Amino acid sequence: MLTVLEVVKKTSEFFASKAIESPRLNAELVVGHALGLTRMRLYLEFERPVGEAELAAVRELVRRRGRREPLQHIVGHTEFFGLTLKTDRRALIPRPETELLVETIVARVGAPPARILDLGTGSGAIALALARAFPGARVTAVDSSPDALALAAENAASTGLSDRVALAESDWLGAIAKGETFDLIASNPPYLSQEETEAAAPEVRQYEPAGALTAADGGFADLERIARASAAALAPGGMLALETGAGHHARLISVLREAGYSRSESVADLAGRDRFVLAWP
Repeated sequence: MLTVLEVVKKTSEFFASKAIESPRLNAELVVGHALGLTRMRLYLEFERPVGEAELAAVRELVRRRGRREPLQHIVGHTEFFGLTLKTDRRALIPRPETELLVETIVARVGAPPARILDLGTGSGAIALALARAFPGARVTAVDSSPDALALAAENAASTGLSDRVALAESDWLGAIAKGETFDLIASNPPYLSQEETEAAAPEVRQYEPAGALTAADGGFADLERIARASAAALAPGGMLALETGAGHHARLISVLREAGYSRSESVADLAGRDRFVLAWP
Protein backbone atom coordinates (compact mmCIF):
# COMPACT_ATOMS: atom_id res chain seq x y z
CA MET A 1 0.00 0.00 0.00
CA LEU A 2 1.37 3.41 -1.00
CA THR A 3 1.86 6.21 1.51
CA VAL A 4 0.60 9.74 0.92
CA LEU A 5 4.17 10.88 0.18
CA GLU A 6 4.68 8.11 -2.37
CA VAL A 7 1.43 9.04 -4.11
CA VAL A 8 2.54 12.69 -4.24
CA LYS A 9 5.94 11.72 -5.67
CA LYS A 10 4.45 9.45 -8.34
CA THR A 11 1.89 12.12 -9.25
CA SER A 12 4.61 14.76 -9.52
CA GLU A 13 6.65 12.52 -11.85
CA PHE A 14 3.57 11.93 -14.00
CA PHE A 15 2.79 15.63 -14.22
CA ALA A 16 6.42 16.39 -15.15
CA SER A 17 6.14 13.86 -18.00
CA LYS A 18 3.11 15.80 -19.25
CA ALA A 19 5.05 19.10 -19.20
CA ILE A 20 2.82 20.53 -16.47
CA GLU A 21 4.35 23.60 -14.87
CA SER A 22 5.29 23.24 -11.17
CA PRO A 23 4.56 19.49 -11.11
CA ARG A 24 5.25 19.00 -7.39
CA LEU A 25 2.96 21.86 -6.36
CA ASN A 26 0.25 20.57 -8.70
CA ALA A 27 0.68 17.08 -7.27
CA GLU A 28 0.32 18.28 -3.69
CA LEU A 29 -2.78 20.32 -4.49
CA VAL A 30 -4.47 17.58 -6.55
CA VAL A 31 -3.71 14.79 -4.08
CA GLY A 32 -4.69 16.98 -1.15
CA HIS A 33 -7.98 17.88 -2.79
CA ALA A 34 -8.74 14.25 -3.58
CA LEU A 35 -8.05 13.28 0.04
CA GLY A 36 -9.84 16.29 1.54
CA LEU A 37 -6.63 17.65 3.05
CA THR A 38 -5.08 21.11 3.13
CA ARG A 39 -1.42 21.26 2.06
CA MET A 40 -0.33 21.58 5.69
CA ARG A 41 -2.42 18.58 6.69
CA LEU A 42 -1.09 16.67 3.69
CA TYR A 43 2.48 17.15 4.99
CA LEU A 44 1.47 15.91 8.42
CA GLU A 45 0.01 12.74 6.90
CA PHE A 46 2.82 11.94 4.44
CA GLU A 47 3.59 8.61 6.08
CA ARG A 48 0.08 7.21 6.33
CA PRO A 49 -1.11 4.56 3.84
CA VAL A 50 -3.62 5.54 1.15
CA GLY A 51 -6.65 3.24 0.96
CA GLU A 52 -7.89 1.86 -2.34
CA ALA A 53 -11.00 4.06 -2.40
CA GLU A 54 -8.85 7.14 -1.74
CA LEU A 55 -6.40 6.06 -4.42
CA ALA A 56 -9.23 5.74 -6.93
CA ALA A 57 -10.28 9.32 -6.15
CA VAL A 58 -6.70 10.52 -6.60
CA ARG A 59 -6.35 8.68 -9.92
CA GLU A 60 -9.45 10.36 -11.35
CA LEU A 61 -8.22 13.87 -10.56
CA VAL A 62 -4.68 13.06 -11.73
CA ARG A 63 -6.11 11.80 -15.01
CA ARG A 64 -8.00 15.07 -15.49
CA ARG A 65 -4.93 17.19 -14.73
CA GLY A 66 -2.83 15.00 -17.00
CA ARG A 67 -5.20 15.95 -19.84
CA ARG A 68 -4.26 19.56 -18.97
CA GLU A 69 -7.58 20.47 -17.42
CA PRO A 70 -6.84 23.58 -15.32
CA LEU A 71 -6.05 22.95 -11.66
CA GLN A 72 -8.61 25.60 -10.69
CA HIS A 73 -11.36 23.66 -12.48
CA ILE A 74 -10.36 20.46 -10.72
CA VAL A 75 -10.36 21.95 -7.22
CA GLY A 76 -13.32 24.15 -8.18
CA HIS A 77 -12.13 27.51 -6.88
CA THR A 78 -9.36 30.07 -6.80
CA GLU A 79 -8.30 32.92 -4.52
CA PHE A 80 -8.62 36.47 -5.82
CA PHE A 81 -8.04 39.64 -3.80
CA GLY A 82 -8.89 37.83 -0.56
CA LEU A 83 -12.03 36.23 -2.01
CA THR A 84 -12.60 32.55 -2.76
CA LEU A 85 -14.26 32.34 -6.17
CA LYS A 86 -15.81 29.35 -7.89
CA THR A 87 -14.13 28.51 -11.20
CA ASP A 88 -15.34 26.39 -14.11
CA ARG A 89 -15.66 26.43 -17.91
CA ARG A 90 -18.25 29.22 -17.91
CA ALA A 91 -15.70 32.03 -17.56
CA LEU A 92 -12.00 32.78 -17.52
CA ILE A 93 -10.06 31.75 -14.45
CA PRO A 94 -9.15 34.96 -12.57
CA ARG A 95 -5.42 35.57 -12.94
CA PRO A 96 -2.73 37.34 -10.88
CA GLU A 97 -2.41 40.02 -13.58
CA THR A 98 -6.06 40.93 -13.14
CA GLU A 99 -5.61 40.98 -9.38
CA LEU A 100 -2.82 43.49 -10.02
CA LEU A 101 -5.29 45.55 -12.08
CA VAL A 102 -7.55 45.75 -9.02
CA GLU A 103 -4.60 46.70 -6.81
CA THR A 104 -3.61 49.40 -9.31
CA ILE A 105 -7.14 50.79 -9.34
CA VAL A 106 -7.28 50.91 -5.54
CA ALA A 107 -3.95 52.75 -5.45
CA ARG A 108 -4.75 55.24 -8.22
CA VAL A 109 -8.48 55.95 -8.18
CA GLY A 110 -8.31 58.88 -5.76
CA ALA A 111 -11.61 59.44 -3.93
CA PRO A 112 -13.52 56.20 -3.27
CA PRO A 113 -15.90 55.72 -6.21
CA ALA A 114 -19.62 55.64 -5.50
CA ARG A 115 -20.61 54.04 -8.84
CA ILE A 116 -18.47 51.33 -10.50
CA LEU A 117 -19.00 49.51 -13.80
CA ASP A 118 -17.23 46.23 -14.60
CA LEU A 119 -17.40 45.37 -18.31
CA GLY A 120 -17.19 41.69 -19.24
CA THR A 121 -17.33 40.52 -15.64
CA GLY A 122 -16.90 36.79 -16.32
CA SER A 123 -16.62 35.08 -12.94
CA GLY A 124 -17.33 38.42 -11.26
CA ALA A 125 -13.76 38.70 -9.97
CA ILE A 126 -13.14 42.40 -10.68
CA ALA A 127 -16.63 43.53 -9.63
CA LEU A 128 -16.54 41.58 -6.38
CA ALA A 129 -12.99 42.64 -5.54
CA LEU A 130 -13.87 46.29 -6.09
CA ALA A 131 -17.05 45.93 -4.03
CA ARG A 132 -14.88 44.56 -1.23
CA ALA A 133 -12.27 47.31 -1.63
CA PHE A 134 -14.87 50.12 -1.72
CA PRO A 135 -17.63 49.24 0.78
CA GLY A 136 -19.60 52.39 -0.04
CA ALA A 137 -19.75 51.72 -3.77
CA ARG A 138 -22.58 50.35 -5.86
CA VAL A 139 -21.16 48.06 -8.55
CA THR A 140 -22.76 47.16 -11.88
CA ALA A 141 -21.26 44.11 -13.60
CA VAL A 142 -22.19 43.21 -17.18
CA ASP A 143 -21.37 40.38 -19.54
CA SER A 144 -22.77 39.17 -22.85
CA SER A 145 -22.62 35.52 -21.69
CA PRO A 146 -25.57 34.24 -19.61
CA ASP A 147 -23.36 31.36 -18.43
CA ALA A 148 -20.72 33.75 -17.13
CA LEU A 149 -23.38 35.86 -15.40
CA ALA A 150 -24.73 32.73 -13.68
CA LEU A 151 -21.25 31.96 -12.36
CA ALA A 152 -20.78 35.58 -11.26
CA ALA A 153 -24.11 35.40 -9.39
CA GLU A 154 -22.96 32.27 -7.57
CA ASN A 155 -19.73 34.01 -6.57
CA ALA A 156 -21.58 37.13 -5.46
CA ALA A 157 -23.78 34.97 -3.23
CA SER A 158 -20.91 32.95 -1.77
CA THR A 159 -18.90 36.07 -0.95
CA GLY A 160 -21.87 37.85 0.61
CA LEU A 161 -21.75 40.70 -1.92
CA SER A 162 -24.97 40.08 -3.84
CA ASP A 163 -26.65 43.13 -2.36
CA ARG A 164 -23.92 45.45 -3.66
CA VAL A 165 -23.24 44.01 -7.12
CA ALA A 166 -25.95 44.23 -9.79
CA LEU A 167 -25.50 41.83 -12.71
CA ALA A 168 -26.86 42.46 -16.19
CA GLU A 169 -26.55 40.95 -19.66
CA SER A 170 -24.98 43.50 -22.00
CA ASP A 171 -22.68 43.71 -25.00
CA TRP A 172 -20.19 46.03 -23.32
CA LEU A 173 -22.10 49.28 -22.61
CA GLY A 174 -25.04 48.39 -24.87
CA ALA A 175 -27.52 47.92 -22.02
CA ILE A 176 -26.31 50.88 -19.95
CA ALA A 177 -28.92 53.64 -19.92
CA LYS A 178 -28.03 56.75 -21.87
CA GLY A 179 -26.86 59.43 -19.47
CA GLU A 180 -25.94 56.98 -16.70
CA THR A 181 -22.43 57.68 -15.43
CA PHE A 182 -19.85 55.95 -13.26
CA ASP A 183 -16.89 57.11 -11.20
CA LEU A 184 -14.89 54.07 -12.27
CA ILE A 185 -15.13 51.77 -15.30
CA ALA A 186 -12.92 48.69 -15.30
CA SER A 187 -12.51 45.85 -17.75
CA ASN A 188 -10.38 42.84 -18.60
CA PRO A 189 -11.76 42.29 -22.13
CA PRO A 190 -10.65 39.74 -24.72
CA TYR A 191 -7.32 41.02 -26.07
CA LEU A 192 -5.52 38.06 -27.64
CA SER A 193 -5.14 37.69 -31.38
CA GLN A 194 -6.28 34.42 -32.95
CA GLU A 195 -2.63 33.43 -33.31
CA GLU A 196 -1.92 34.12 -29.63
CA THR A 197 -4.90 32.03 -28.56
CA GLU A 198 -3.82 29.14 -30.77
CA ALA A 199 -0.33 29.30 -29.24
CA ALA A 200 -1.59 29.40 -25.63
CA ALA A 201 -1.17 26.53 -23.17
CA PRO A 202 -3.68 23.66 -23.48
CA GLU A 203 -5.26 24.71 -20.18
CA VAL A 204 -6.25 27.99 -21.84
CA ARG A 205 -6.84 26.88 -25.41
CA GLN A 206 -8.93 23.81 -24.65
CA TYR A 207 -10.79 24.67 -21.46
CA GLU A 208 -11.48 28.41 -21.29
CA PRO A 209 -14.19 30.20 -23.32
CA ALA A 210 -12.67 31.43 -26.58
CA GLY A 211 -15.00 34.43 -26.67
CA ALA A 212 -13.45 35.73 -23.47
CA LEU A 213 -9.92 35.38 -24.84
CA THR A 214 -9.83 36.46 -28.47
CA ALA A 215 -10.82 39.69 -30.18
CA ALA A 216 -10.78 40.76 -33.81
CA ASP A 217 -8.23 43.18 -35.25
CA GLY A 218 -5.28 41.43 -33.62
CA GLY A 219 -6.96 41.49 -30.22
CA PHE A 220 -7.69 45.23 -30.32
CA ALA A 221 -11.35 45.40 -31.37
CA ASP A 222 -13.00 45.17 -27.94
CA LEU A 223 -10.48 47.47 -26.30
CA GLU A 224 -11.30 50.11 -28.91
CA ARG A 225 -15.07 49.69 -28.48
CA ILE A 226 -14.76 50.07 -24.71
CA ALA A 227 -12.43 53.06 -24.94
CA ARG A 228 -14.75 54.95 -27.28
CA ALA A 229 -18.04 54.05 -25.58
CA SER A 230 -16.83 54.66 -22.02
CA ALA A 231 -16.01 58.31 -22.56
CA ALA A 232 -19.68 59.31 -22.28
CA ALA A 233 -20.31 57.04 -19.32
CA LEU A 234 -17.59 58.40 -17.03
CA ALA A 235 -18.51 61.04 -14.48
CA PRO A 236 -16.26 64.10 -14.19
CA GLY A 237 -13.09 63.04 -12.41
CA GLY A 238 -13.79 59.38 -13.14
CA MET A 239 -11.27 56.79 -14.28
CA LEU A 240 -11.19 54.06 -16.94
CA ALA A 241 -8.94 51.08 -16.17
CA LEU A 242 -8.20 48.40 -18.78
CA GLU A 243 -6.13 45.24 -18.91
CA THR A 244 -4.57 44.97 -22.37
CA GLY A 245 -2.50 42.80 -24.66
CA ALA A 246 1.03 43.12 -25.94
CA GLY A 247 1.60 45.93 -28.41
CA HIS A 248 -1.74 47.64 -27.86
CA HIS A 249 -0.71 50.61 -25.77
CA ALA A 250 0.40 53.23 -28.31
CA ARG A 251 -2.67 52.60 -30.47
CA LEU A 252 -5.02 52.51 -27.47
CA ILE A 253 -3.70 55.77 -26.07
CA SER A 254 -4.24 57.37 -29.49
CA VAL A 255 -7.84 56.12 -29.53
CA LEU A 256 -8.42 57.47 -26.02
CA ARG A 257 -7.16 60.87 -27.12
CA GLU A 258 -9.52 60.82 -30.11
CA ALA A 259 -12.39 59.83 -27.81
CA GLY A 260 -11.87 62.92 -25.68
CA TYR A 261 -9.91 61.69 -22.69
CA SER A 262 -7.68 64.41 -21.29
CA ARG A 263 -5.02 62.07 -19.89
CA SER A 264 -3.97 58.44 -20.11
CA GLU A 265 -1.00 56.34 -19.11
CA SER A 266 0.45 52.85 -19.36
CA VAL A 267 1.15 50.80 -16.24
CA ALA A 268 3.49 47.80 -16.26
CA ASP A 269 2.87 44.45 -14.61
CA LEU A 270 5.32 42.76 -12.23
CA ALA A 271 7.35 41.46 -15.19
CA GLY A 272 7.84 45.03 -16.45
CA ARG A 273 5.53 44.51 -19.42
CA ASP A 274 2.97 47.18 -20.34
CA ARG A 275 -0.25 45.54 -19.14
CA PHE A 276 -2.76 48.20 -18.05
CA VAL A 277 -4.00 51.52 -19.36
CA LEU A 278 -5.59 54.13 -17.12
CA ALA A 279 -7.46 57.10 -18.55
CA TRP A 280 -9.33 60.16 -17.25
CA PRO A 281 -11.90 62.35 -19.05
